[in-house]
Amino acid sequence: MNRRQWMALSASTFAAGRRAAAAEQAPQGAQGGNAGRPLQDAALPLERYEPRSMLHVPETHVPRSRFPVIDFHTHITFAAGGGNPAAIRFSMDPANCLAVMDRKNIRTMVNVTGGYGAGLRDAIGKLQTALTGRFIVFTEPTWTRASDAGYSKFQADQIEDAHQAGAKGLKVLKTLGLFLREQGSQKLVRIDDPRFDLMWEAVGSLKMPVAIHTSDPEAFFLPIDRFNERWEELHAHPDWSFHGKDFPGNRELQEARRNVMRRHPRTQFVCLHVANAEDLPYVSECLDSHPNMNVDIAARIGELGRQPRTARKFFDRYQDRIVFGTDASAGTSTPQQTFGGALYEIYYRFLETEDEYFDYAPAPIPPQGRWRICGLGLSEQVLRKVYGENAARLIGLPA
Repeated sequence: MNRRQWMALSASTFAAGRRAAAAEQAPQGAQGGNAGRPLQDAALPLERYEPRSMLHVPETHVPRSRFPVIDFHTHITFAAGGGNPAAIRFSMDPANCLAVMDRKNIRTMVNVTGGYGAGLRDAIGKLQTALTGRFIVFTEPTWTRASDAGYSKFQADQIEDAHQAGAKGLKVLKTLGLFLREQGSQKLVRIDDPRFDLMWEAVGSLKMPVAIHTSDPEAFFLPIDRFNERWEELHAHPDWSFHGKDFPGNRELQEARRNVMRRHPRTQFVCLHVANAEDLPYVSECLDSHPNMNVDIAARIGELGRQPRTARKFFDRYQDRIVFGTDASAGTSTPQQTFGGALYEIYYRFLETEDEYFDYAPAPIPPQGRWRICGLGLSEQVLRKVYGENAARLIGLPA
């Protein structure tokens, strides 16, 4: 045997020994089709990857908020669908809501999707009237009539009727701008379409705030490819993508909403989901330009918590114009919006502590993107305002 043959045999023997040792160290049942391969080369489906952090950092449990909370953004009722567009269905039992509210120091939940007509009155009767002070109900526009002649006055009159029935605000879903289309042409209706001017003026004159959801995360408007940080979320919910169709871009939608706020300075707008949580400099510019603009933080602590220093400055600067919200509902496939004590504890930890690198949703796999968040450690002054004082002022509740 010459030197070359000896070296080849030695290398082969050494490699075989390594494979055998790796196989012996593999967890029970882990070998399967990867038997004989080094563990570091074994294929692992992304959906099964649940890495455990090796960081040794403080972990603070916050079971109750430091001050009473008004959750400005919840969905206790939804449109029922079917043949009656005004009908609603309850996604949560009010009694179960109260049990969580009492444990987590939630003073009031605002049900923003209260509908209109008979459904609205049903929601007001079972929530706001039956449980005074614990629930508030908002109304919604009648989108099915938007292409009708005379819609502008009809919708303004509907706001008056809803207010008389007890509705405390108006909820505008992202239907406006992304889904509402003209009858016949199927052209998307713009957020700043003049037909809604009388509606915006009506809510302003009645001191009813507008909770308005415009656009979505920027990644939803981009190709679902290897560069998209929400690849997993969009593969789980492909219908959430607005890429490659006739939808406006994120900034175009945001600017259309700014046109509305500019034209209706008497009306208070609460731009949901921090308006555009991934671009706080832009949101700051909007807040500075529009004194009638406010924001809520619902379903966006995942974005705020990965920019904690910038977010902390944002909260300090706009502490009078930020309201607490979760976008919570029941029976949802999105854990960052699933109503329950675990959800509120994460929000409280984010706002009250300076903990580092923790989950933004009660789920084994981050549902929006593969990152974790850091707490802001807000001052007591800011917490009081964000938790309840700002929302109480907007809705007209006693402080």
